[in-house]
Amino acid sequence: MTGDGAPEDGVTRDEMPVPTSVTRSVSRARREDRRARVTLSLVAEPGDPRLAAALVECSPTDLVRAVLAGDSAVPEAWRARGAGIDARLRAAVAAAHACGARWVCPGDAAWPAQLDDLDLVGTVAGVAGRPLGLWVRGAGPLADRVARSVAVVGARDATPYGCDVAGDLAADLVDAGTTVVSGAAFGIDAAAHRGALALAGPTVAVLACGVDIDYPRAHSGLLHSIAEAGLVISEHPPGATPTRNRFLTRNRVIAALSQGTVVVEAARRSGALNTLGWAHELGRLTMAVPGAVTNQSAVGVHQAIRQGRAVLVTNGAEVLEDLDDLGQRDATPPPAPATAWDALPPASRAVIEVLPAAGPRTTPEIVWHSGLRSDEVEAALADLEAQGYVRASVHGWHLLRRADLSARPVDSGGADADGVPR
Repeated sequence: MTGDGAPEDGVTRDEMPVPTSVTRSVSRARREDRRARVTLSLVAEPGDPRLAAALVECSPTDLVRAVLAGDSAVPEAWRARGAGIDARLRAAVAAAHACGARWVCPGDAAWPAQLDDLDLVGTVAGVAGRPLGLWVRGAGPLADRVARSVAVVGARDATPYGCDVAGDLAADLVDAGTTVVSGAAFGIDAAAHRGALALAGPTVAVLACGVDIDYPRAHSGLLHSIAEAGLVISEHPPGATPTRNRFLTRNRVIAALSQGTVVVEAARRSGALNTLGWAHELGRLTMAVPGAVTNQSAVGVHQAIRQGRAVLVTNGAEVLEDLDDLGQRDATPPPAPATAWDALPPASRAVIEVLPAAGPRTTPEIVWHSGLRSDEVEAALADLEAQGYVRASVHGWHLLRRADLSARPVDSGGADADGVPR
């Protein structure tokens, strides 16, 4: 051995060849773990807190053994579902192959590491734990697709305004290289997916049923397009039908996959707010787009903003500003165009401000209302009359046109009377 602890041939321990027997053993253990995870997904309902707790105590392989052995410590429902599991496993794999889906789980290169954060969060609305794995339909590694992603979710009973906002926002995000994640439901979800697809951008649909089931049925074409441009995923096995609880379960996956969640329209009780809640628990960015105060579909959004549970955003640029490193992007809108009002001296502004839109006002009245001296008012009136803003009559001074609606005159340089550079 050399003095630094490396072998004499100069190859470090990390670089030394791994014996074939060890490689085979690791490969066998990996296959057993993957099979065990698929098996458990057919036995236990995803998101079951009991499953998350059990996997802290033992491996998926050991838990499957306990289920099949009828261990009394295992929930009775799991033991019952363990009967005939081999046939159901073969059927699930065959259905996945038929629709071009694959199984991705922890330990795979395509597994998004951000999903592991779900194991660090407690139970929310009776749901806990990261997925055992995900069935993935579409092209490209899942981890790469969601390396930079934002969830856009909202009401099913959405308004045209909400759908337009969601579509535009999603288009802005994919145009900046960000994947849009949503749930393929009616309303805001569908608008977000379509906004991403309109720019041929990547989008990911997280389903509350098997990836081989088009739900809702009316979105069959949309889901096909998503699978071509992005991915359709689910932790539920092929053939699984959607239920109310499964929609709440899948919300945690939407939130965990994304670096931030944007809600566009949500009623007081809404699945979209559940997704926002998961994002908050996970320490992700939480954002919301305001709607009309009379719109009941926006009540939940407004409450989230009012309570400080979401940052107000109005477009994709603002979402990206929050998503990027501090100071990297500025979504501040450009200033309003300068008008003739900006070029007026302070005294002229004060005078024109107190002139009524209709009817005259005498010089003494202008002095009283403006708080200026008589000589200041007279000089300002003369200047304003020369520029065509006011005119004099026997009854007093009349306003002819508003300076704040007039274009600012072009000047060669210098500064305004109040010191603002031209």
